[in-house]
Amino acid sequence: MRTMLPRVGALAVGAILLTAAYNRTNTASVMTEAANRFLASLTPEQKAKATFKFEDAERMNWFFVPIERKGLQLREMQPHQKHLATALLSAGLSQSGYFKAVTIMSLEDILKIMEKDNGERRNPEKYHVSIFGTPGDDATWGYRIEGHHLSQNFTVVRGKVIAGPSFYGTNPAEVREGPRTGLRVLSAEEDLGRDLVKALDAEQQKTAIFDKTAPKDIITMNSRKAAIEGQASGILASKLNSAQFGKLNALIQEYTRNVPEQVAAAREDLIKKAGKNIWFAWAGGMNKGDPHYYRVQAASFLIEYDNTQNGANHVHSVWRELTGDWGEDLLKDHYQQSHK
Repeated sequence: MRTMLPRVGALAVGAILLTAAYNRTNTASVMTEAANRFLASLTPEQKAKATFKFEDAERMNWFFVPIERKGLQLREMQPHQKHLATALLSAGLSQSGYFKAVTIMSLEDILKIMEKDNGERRNPEKYHVSIFGTPGDDATWGYRIEGHHLSQNFTVVRGKVIAGPSFYGTNPAEVREGPRTGLRVLSAEEDLGRDLVKALDAEQQKTAIFDKTAPKDIITMNSRKAAIEGQASGILASKLNSAQFGKLNALIQEYTRNVPEQVAAAREDLIKKAGKNIWFAWAGGMNKGDPHYYRVQAASFLIEYDNTQNGANHVHSVWRELTGDWGEDLLKDHYQQSHK
């Protein structure tokens, strides 16, 4: 028994050290290293396509449909460069967020078959990497990885990170034929939203549901500013009972957990400061298969989700920070401090 105690103690100390090392991992430093390793692998021609000045307007030119974009495509890279590009994507996401992203990219193969595409429009490697500025631990820079149904935008300001706008979409929302039948990449985003609206009583639903018909897409689309006109609609979190408020938090957490721990903590701060001044709004039907839309809105952040296209089997979802997208709050603070 005595000989076991030192072993148990050593294991415990080892676990504490590993946990502490994990918690000390700086997301901005990981991003910087991943970006520089990726850039170092590129030819001059490739680097010219992949890099932009931080001030370039292209940094905020984001979208989530299959259009022509600037940046370096995965299909233009050598195998070792693709590995480094996906490492850069991974640096900005949590394990679950990265899993969603690469699965969404893989759905292009399913669309290719469904639409009898030649691989030009629907291609799992038609995703673009763009780096803005010069990556450095004490620098101001950013990057974007974007293509159909995926737009992840990251800004780093002197070691602090903003991940937004952060868009995930999926078509089909549920794969209904072939070897991947049953796959639902964004299942939690859908199910948790429906679970919340169904948990409301009849009077609460009258307040929360602002339209019986869901809008055709997320309302803010790819706007530069994530502003929805007018007073926030829906039901205020302070009007929910404890069980309902727990369901609202579970829904919000699904979006906060898409990013690394340090970045998620910053999102958690926004949620904590909002308290119960958070609005939940729903439009459309409440049964599975009905076209539907919801949003979660506070003074500092906005979540939008829409599933109406292709027979309500086509999801668009986004996390926006109302004054923080593309690091605006961080940049404002940085410039003010530098000026002083």
